[in-house]
Amino acid sequence: MSGDLVRPALDGLRACFNGRVKEAAILSTCNRTEIYVAAQPDAAEHIGQWMADFNSLDSSVISPHLYEYSQDMAVRHAFRVASGLDSMVLGEAQILGQMKNAVRAASEAGALGTMLNQLFQKTFSVAKEVRSNTAIGQESVSMAAAAVRMSERVFGDLDNSKVLFVGAGEMIELCVTHFAAHNPKQIVIANRTIERGEALASRFRADVIKLAELPERIHEFDVVVSCTASTLPILGLGMIQSALKHRRFQPMVMVDLAVPRDIEPEVGRLGEVYLYTVDDLGRMVQMGNDMRKAAVVEAEQIIDSSVSNFMNWLKTREVVPVIQSLNNSAQTLAQIELDKARKLLAKGVSPEEALERLAQGLTQKYMHAPMRALNKSQNEEREQILDVLPKLFPTH
Repeated sequence: MSGDLVRPALDGLRACFNGRVKEAAILSTCNRTEIYVAAQPDAAEHIGQWMADFNSLDSSVISPHLYEYSQDMAVRHAFRVASGLDSMVLGEAQILGQMKNAVRAASEAGALGTMLNQLFQKTFSVAKEVRSNTAIGQESVSMAAAAVRMSERVFGDLDNSKVLFVGAGEMIELCVTHFAAHNPKQIVIANRTIERGEALASRFRADVIKLAELPERIHEFDVVVSCTASTLPILGLGMIQSALKHRRFQPMVMVDLAVPRDIEPEVGRLGEVYLYTVDDLGRMVQMGNDMRKAAVVEAEQIIDSSVSNFMNWLKTREVVPVIQSLNNSAQTLAQIELDKARKLLAKGVSPEEALERLAQGLTQKYMHAPMRALNKSQNEEREQILDVLPKLFPTH
């Protein structure tokens, strides 16, 4: 669901069910749309039909793709989603930002209340704990992320590094996105077609050069990532040897993501060059996936405990109206007896006698209901009352 539809959808959702949907938030990502609600059960079970109606679709179109969770299962699902355990890429962090955006949109639409607000705040806390205490997000699980990790192993932080991308296809676009997040000193894109290179560069404030300029410019870069459709290598041994002389033999990281290869294999024999191929990064990605899968067990333990804590909080919410009613009743009785005491004082009754009558009146009124219930009860009901009264009125 696009961002401009979220506000109308939230408004329509709450209006459609005549107040039975009290709170709502809509999470929309590249592969899912989820609706979180605090609602009456009879309303919640019809939200799938509402989704179809809102999008002018027949319910049979979306029904095979729907899933529904309630109570603790819904809480667990939210925690798993935010922690990256329910993502296409295990442990990816982007979903957490998308969930925060969904909560912000719901709040701005006035669709959040105490229950969902508490759920999402707890969700963010759980996601942070999972990422801090497990390896779920620490290892590379994509070629682009692995390329960044390999570069960091050589140069540390990349904020002083210049990065060159050769090509402008989907893989290079993904790599530029990952590297740009680490704020390198400079990003340059070399492409056979300048227009396509400029289209990609404009998104990342990068510079563009022609492939023909590589022999004269490649020595300027600390990291070179290449992925073109060329059938022959475009970065040869002689070019890189010349570049190293210009660099005074400072190290270079070279990442070849092309098949067939863009960089001559002999380049990897140069002492100052760290050359990584698709196969090298593939092994790193597999190791990262294995480590993340191992971390899932730890993450699930954190989530189990957090679900239990949240459900306990939810149960305490159920008695809030009862507590409020008891407080209101007690305050009313106290006010009645206090008014009587003030009238006695106004008539000249001594403060000591007024206080005694106040205490006696409060005691009688507070004890009236439980004593009446006890006297009218029989058998099992009486046993239950006798069991609970000492807990309500403990003797000291």
